[in-house]
Amino acid sequence: MNCEIEQVGGALVVKLKGEIDQHCAEELRGDIDRQLDIKHSASLIIDLGGVDFMDSSGLGLIMGRYRKMQARGGKILLARPTPAVDKLLELSGINKLVGRERTK
Repeated sequence: MNCEIEQVGGALVVKLKGEIDQHCAEELRGDIDRQLDIKHSASLIIDLGGVDFMDSSGLGLIMGRYRKMQARGGKILLARPTPAVDKLLELSGINKLVGRERTK
């Protein structure tokens, strides 16, 4: 898993590439939370355009960041999910809670 995190205006942008599974989800969670706490970002954008595979650990990662952003009055957006990831988001119901941007 490759992860790039940068602050763009008031948003923390997380660009993910590779697979999100149990092995990397915990590390990603720590990295994202640490940056959210340091930067005090009003919104979180998770770019899923480079994600080849995601299991329930990835869904947990997203839901945890959703709850964290809700608690601080912020917003979360999932950007460019690949078709397989988009299908998983749809089936899980996350799409009803978290905004998505599908354009590439």
